[in-house]
Amino acid sequence: MIEWPSKTCGRSSATNLCRARLGANNFLELADMRMSADAGQVEMLRVADELAIQRVLAVHCRAVDRADESMLKSAYWTDAEVEYGGFNGPAHVFCEALPVSVRRFARTQHSISNVLVTFMSDTQARVETYVNAYHYLAVEGGTDTEMTYLGRYLDQFEKRSGTWKIRHRKVVMDWNQNFDATAIWDGPPFDGLARGGRTPNDPLDEFLDASKA
Repeated sequence: MIEWPSKTCGRSSATNLCRARLGANNFLELADMRMSADAGQVEMLRVADELAIQRVLAVHCRAVDRADESMLKSAYWTDAEVEYGGFNGPAHVFCEALPVSVRRFARTQHSISNVLVTFMSDTQARVETYVNAYHYLAVEGGTDTEMTYLGRYLDQFEKRSGTWKIRHRKVVMDWNQNFDATAIWDGPPFDGLARGGRTPNDPLDEFLDASKA
């Protein structure tokens, strides 16, 4: 059982004074406990960092599907770069163009999974994320089509002033699927369901506004 030191044996006291009062075995046991506590604190910080990174990824998906330029920019540092195939360059320039392209589709949905974070340092991380991106194209006077993109995001994240954002993104395509649309918009069981759209006309906008009241 550890005999805890008095206030005079705190951090400001000499190590040998603590050792003398506690005894060698108790001193080593206390040191081990402090090391375990420090390791636990580091692990908690890592978990918090991973959750912050995953939130940025989720915000990015929401921003794309809602065609929200400002939200999309919030996921990237101002000096970030992207490699999206059709566009390779400054991320914020890409964020300004993407909502226009997204609105060509009646609906889109980006779903991410398998987020694996590799920390290079306390402020640098490399993140692989699987993505399935569904695109519904409404064709006036013709047959609607559905395109599914299956790939991965390879992101370099950077933490600045306590905030994680994307510093560089490379998009990898594994494959894609293209079909005539099979969606059913009217009749059971779909009658009465809210329909997704773009900001500010998506049900999410009203939902979040109500939460501020």
